[in-house]
Amino acid sequence: MSGQQIQVVGRCHFRPVLLSVAAMIGLSVLFSGCASAPPPAPAPKAIPLPVEPKGPTEEEIRQRAVEHFLRRAEAAQREGFYTMPAGASAYDFYLNVQQLDPGNQKAAAGIQIIVMELVARARDALRQRAFGQVSSLLNRADEIAPNNPLSAEVRTQLQREQRRAAADVALDGPGAQAVPLPPAELTSKSPLVVQLLRATAERIRTHEMRVVIVARNDAEGRWIYSQLREAVPGYRVRGDIKLGNPPRLLLQKNQ
Repeated sequence: MSGQQIQVVGRCHFRPVLLSVAAMIGLSVLFSGCASAPPPAPAPKAIPLPVEPKGPTEEEIRQRAVEHFLRRAEAAQREGFYTMPAGASAYDFYLNVQQLDPGNQKAAAGIQIIVMELVARARDALRQRAFGQVSSLLNRADEIAPNNPLSAEVRTQLQREQRRAAADVALDGPGAQAVPLPPAELTSKSPLVVQLLRATAERIRTHEMRVVIVARNDAEGRWIYSQLREAVPGYRVRGDIKLGNPPRLLLQKNQ
């Protein structure tokens, strides 16, 4: 009996111990497994994509084109290409600017300067009595700026000079009295030609004649007229100057 008790007691005593050991071993294995597992990987960070630069806006493109054509127009104007060659003149470039920017003040001012330059050239041609060139320049100015008062003024002068030229042709006919002026003497403004001009001026005053001075250039014609006028102080010598060669005076009675 006592041996059985010891066995029972031993069995009852050691079973809890064995269970505790097994439990401890299991827990040890469990914790050792948890300790050996790698830590979770961090979440990937978002990498921002590079921002592509934006292209120019339509307004920026338009403004760049305006500035480009303004530079081209000013360059052509400096070189004297006002209306020619077609497509590459200052006027054409200013038109391009106005198509892109109708209210552009620089383009409007540039076109006005072109008109003024054409009219100034027409005046110079009129002084040389190059009537065809005058008409061509004024027509071009009128195409750019119709009813331009500057062009209209010079056109009126052109018509008047054309009428005078027609009268000059009549003077150079059979009834005209021609006084040749020696070219070499006239070029040197010698005393001989001065004396000839003074004598002719007296003749003009005595017979109330009109004179057409045919000179090789405008300066020469003005010098001849000054000599005629100084020879007869107080008398108004009536006449015109036209370019031609040889130099001479055409005299005819006033009508």
